[in-house]
Amino acid sequence: MFVVGMNFEIEILRHRMKTAMLVSNISILFPFMLGVVAALYLYKFSGLGHVSFLSFALFLGISMSITAFPVLARIVEERSLTKTVLGDTALTCAVIGDITAWILLAFIIAVVKSTGVSGALFSLGSAILFILVMIFGVKPAINRWFASMGTRGEGPAWGGMTSVLLFVLASALFTDLIGIHALFGAFLAGIVIPGDGVFRDWIQVRIESFASAFLLPIFFAFTGLRVHVDLLYDPASLALCAGIVLVATVGKLGGTSLMAYWTGMNWLESLRLGILMNTRGLMELIALNIGYELGILSARIFSMFVIMALTTTLMTGPLLTISEALECREDNMEGASKTRRTVLYKSGCRMKKGFRL
Repeated sequence: MFVVGMNFEIEILRHRMKTAMLVSNISILFPFMLGVVAALYLYKFSGLGHVSFLSFALFLGISMSITAFPVLARIVEERSLTKTVLGDTALTCAVIGDITAWILLAFIIAVVKSTGVSGALFSLGSAILFILVMIFGVKPAINRWFASMGTRGEGPAWGGMTSVLLFVLASALFTDLIGIHALFGAFLAGIVIPGDGVFRDWIQVRIESFASAFLLPIFFAFTGLRVHVDLLYDPASLALCAGIVLVATVGKLGGTSLMAYWTGMNWLESLRLGILMNTRGLMELIALNIGYELGILSARIFSMFVIMALTTTLMTGPLLTISEALECREDNMEGASKTRRTVLYKSGCRMKKGFRL
């Protein structure tokens, strides 16, 4: 989560803010509402009598709403969409949507872990105060510290790495103590790290390499151990799992596409934006593990939602390929810009006669 925070480019929000705000809010609200409605049916199958319906419904709603920003950014880059309207809009919507989703998730965790309204308000108030201190107090100090750090040989002294790791752990510990999950502290610590500089790049390469090669596989294996496929052996459970995948796809892909079309994008670009926003991946698995650890999700519901997260992520590539094939058949390809022609060429489009890069 610290690495995700370091790669979280807030500057993207400055571009296409109006369209992104509308689309991202609906891409959160619509699947959230569908998730709450689905909770009315799933609650009786959860077997969690000790969990209130409100906590269960809120968590299911937010689980339907999450978009995996790191996965989406990688897909946009690999599909050569980084300098296109679609790519910029998708990244901006994902940034706004992730911020909204994690704020809502923090609120839900505070409500679940607190013993009453006063406890929830204390956790939320402490979290808001901590965010303000980190952004307006800690961030400028870290900027000055990073600027003063020179390189020695292959990189800065290892004392700098130790200081950063202690800062991450302290931030995570604080959010855990106030009743918010430790992951939020690590994520916020990554956000306040300066976005450029030799020292920052040196830290990111080493931490990201270690996390990707060692910690991330352990996380996926740990999540896999929690998934009980044997609980989904009967036709009713399989149908319920398929229904969750359908509701999640309709909520995220459908809601995003309709709002994007309403804001002025053509139907094909709106559909592709919905396909991109339907990518859940790692961020969804992190949220689901939090819900499982807090006892909000039973093993059966957790397994179904993990399958939903994997399915909606895996379908992104094939659906994008289909949409690109449809775009290749549009009659107005001759009017496409040079950048768009390059994207179409890389996606495997057969150019019409006279249609050149």
